[in-house]
Amino acid sequence: MTDFDEQGRPEPPLDGDELATLNGFLEFQRATLGWKTAGLSAEQLAQTAAKSSMTLGGLIKHIAYVEQQWFHVVLHDREPLEPWASVDWKADNDWDWHSAAQDTPEQLNALWQDEVDRARKAVEEALETGDLGQLSQRAPWPDGRKVSLRWILTHMVEEYSRHNGHADLIREAIDGQTGE
Repeated sequence: MTDFDEQGRPEPPLDGDELATLNGFLEFQRATLGWKTAGLSAEQLAQTAAKSSMTLGGLIKHIAYVEQQWFHVVLHDREPLEPWASVDWKADNDWDWHSAAQDTPEQLNALWQDEVDRARKAVEEALETGDLGQLSQRAPWPDGRKVSLRWILTHMVEEYSRHNGHADLIREAIDGQTGE
């Protein structure tokens, strides 16, 4: 049975095995981003805080890209899907952050949720033929080193955790909402 906190986030298991614990923390962090960005307008998602150019809309689109990159492209060695496939990343390395201002909150959240669903399926698919120690099909670095599924899951917990800290600051600047 999964316990949920006051914001509706699933609590990671207290006594789960390695996979349940990693997935539990990743799902908690995903839900935290959902909580931090819920109910905001397009204008609010485009607001910055202090001197940073970071926006919550850009953060949502960036994390959607990161989900696809690690679970679809690196883990399974699949070609990127749209909107990522046609991006000229050399012309704008931060396209995911910049282009979010052109999207509605509904578009951003749908893109993110689609990538999260695809990522969950990619993990299930990988676990049908291997364990957490299996290496990615694609090397994410130029020197050819590959990473394990365990590494990818742990990295995604870190990625969400770091950006959820950013989301806390930006959301507080937008409407004063705080938490954790």
